Parts: sequence; structure tokens; C-alpha cells
Amino acid sequence: MFDYIKGTLVEMTEVSAIIDINGVGYDIICANPFDFERLIGESVKIYTHFHVREDAQILYGFKSRDEKTLFKKILNVSGIGPKGALSIVGQGDVDLFVQAIEEENEKYLTGFPGVGKKTARQMILDLKGKLPFILTQSVKDSKPTGEANPNALVEAKEALKALGYKDREIKAIEPQLKQAKEQTTDALIRKGLMYLTQ
Repeated sequence: MFDYIKGTLVEMTEVSAIIDINGVGYDIICANPFDFERLIGESVKIYTHFHVREDAQILYGFKSRDEKTLFKKILNVSGIGPKGALSIVGQGDVDLFVQAIEEENEKYLTGFPGVGKKTARQMILDLKGKLPFILTQSVKDSKPTGEANPNALVEAKEALKALGYKDREIKAIEPQLKQAKEQTTDALIRKGLMYLTQ
């Protein structure tokens, strides 16, 4: 129904962005609200999926069309609802997720909250060969692992410092970041912000 919504970002919550369009505020549940936090007061474009169920009508938002497409594909997996799909999109990387599906990498998939071996196998069964993404050679050459990419971790820590967090705060969450599966700097920054604001 809504491909995207473009308007002024007026407020952030832990789970959503409030977008004002001509005096109407749209509450959009986001995979990563912190992606938009620095843009409060500015015009933003959020790709959306309108989800209707018996007791609610909910707008889910994403920073890219690829994230939105992946969310909709994951929703088609038996046993996974919007909350689970949003968690996967929010904590993962689109390319690495697709690579894990194509390579049947259960270890990577079970690293997401609420995803056990049974659900991982179901995702592989339902999604392999059906995800409309083209992996770059650099992604193909990399391997999703159970540990964070060391170079990305260094860059993420520097970015968190630039955002005003103290060394002691970052050091306190560093063990958790090292154990994270994220392989990109952006994903590790999001994970770090999540830990720091808990």
C-alpha cells in the first residue's frame, strides 16, 4: 500500500520513527531506529511495509529497498512473523544473509535471536534460490562467521567515540561486540548503540 514515506522526522522512540507529513504523524516501526536518529528535524525517506492483522495495522520501516524486500521474503517463511523478520533485518546484513541462505550456513542463521536449527532449516528451504539479490565478488569471497570482523570492529569503536561515548563505556561492551556475527562497520555500530542504551 505504501512504498515509502517521506516527511520530517520529528521524534524517535526505541522502536519507531515519527514522521510528520502535512501535520499528520506516522508512527513507523523500524528495524534500526538509530539509523535515523541523527536526522531529527530533517526530511527523511523511509521504505515501508504496511502489515494488517485482525487486531492492528502497522507500518514497518527500512532505510533501503533491499532491507524491505528481504523483510517481505522472510515473512513468507513458515513460523516467522513480523517481529522475527524485523529482528533479522535489523541485526543482519542483507548480502551476508543471502550468502548464508545460498550456502546453507546454519551457524550464521542461528545467531539471530529466536532462530534455532529448525527455523534456520526452514528459512533455507523456503528462501534458497528465491532471494532477488546479486552478491558482489567481495561478499562471495567473505564468509559469515560467528565473530565480528576485526577491521569493522575497530572502525565501529571509533565511530562510537565520535558519537560521544567514553572509552570505558565502549570497553564494557567490547566483549559482546567481538562475539557478534556482524561483518560490517554499520552493523557493529548499530549493535554497539543497542548495548550502550540498554
